Amino acid sequence: MKAKMVKVTDKGQISLPISFRKTTGIEKGDDLLMLQSENTIIIEKLKESRFRDLLKHSEKVAKKLWSNKEDDIWDNV
Repeated sequence: MKAKMVKVTDKGQISLPISFRKTTGIEKGDDLLMLQSENTIIIEKLKESRFRDLLKHSEKVAKKLWSNKEDDIWDNV
């Protein structure tokens, strides 16, 4: 396990050390997941495939809700 001190800016930002970015494959524009448990924060690089099933389900539910004929009445209001 590696450890490195980083400072938080006045805007609440941190810089990820280059060595951490290289070994984890984090690049500009990547999405990161932050988890908090009390005083511990874990940062993990997201992989699109990890949430693919959840995304499919969410899209299916949203489509069902948005394609509701009963709500078409509001188009005329």
